[in-house]
Amino acid sequence: MEKKPVQVGEVTHVYSKIGVAIVKFSKAVSVGETLHFKGHGDDFSQVIDSMQINHQQVEKVKKGDEAGIKVGDKVHEGDSVYLEE
Repeated sequence: MEKKPVQVGEVTHVYSKIGVAIVKFSKAVSVGETLHFKGHGDDFSQVIDSMQINHQQVEKVKKGDEAGIKVGDKVHEGDSVYLEE
């Protein structure tokens, strides 16, 4: 039986020129884990290389945090973010 992906957040803002997505997290996530972005034509996975909260580098985020993540592909506001096992 395949495990259903766990939604951990949603893209709230995109800085497309610098390739950064702002994600509002609903669960704790750490650098090194793999996120899956899915939404308006977006569907890709990537390992989190770095996250920032208020321009400060962080190793992990908790529920309720909003963090910037460098993304290697296009994302849009409202995209769902899942944690891959």
